[in-house]
Amino acid sequence: MSQFEAIQAAYQTFTEQFQSAVISTVSKDGIPNASYAPFVMDDLKNIYIYVSGLSTHTQNLNDVPKASVLFVEDESKTQQIFARRRLSYECNASLLKRDTATWMIVNSDFEARFGNIIKLFRDLPDFRIFQLTPTSGRFVVGFGAAYEVDATNLNKLIHVTGENEDG
Repeated sequence: MSQFEAIQAAYQTFTEQFQSAVISTVSKDGIPNASYAPFVMDDLKNIYIYVSGLSTHTQNLNDVPKASVLFVEDESKTQQIFARRRLSYECNASLLKRDTATWMIVNSDFEARFGNIIKLFRDLPDFRIFQLTPTSGRFVVGFGAAYEVDATNLNKLIHVTGENEDG
């Protein structure tokens, strides 16, 4: 297996080690907000978050339906703090309409992953599910090792070289 093939394989399984993701949103007034949310992901790399309507990031997603999502290696597992493995996606956000077929499937995925608390959320009117659809992304595995996520096929990486690499 080549180094690129190994990195491609690492990308495919990277999010499996996480139960939550860092979510960055912005208000209609341009005020940024960083938070986190437990998530489930489908085979197309859509990220689903189950969030309270009272939270700042939910209000922001309603007003400005875009988010940046970050998965970052645990500090205790990294060999170099300046080069933590990380995956970020720029996403469009859409609210799933409650009790539709897609909402039911995603709700079941949350219940399978997180247990009975999801049954409680389902009965709370302020909880909702957002679909975060990646439009671009970047997987960084170390110094000089950054890969763009292919926007036409989110399962493929493209090696970043030269001056466009910001790690």
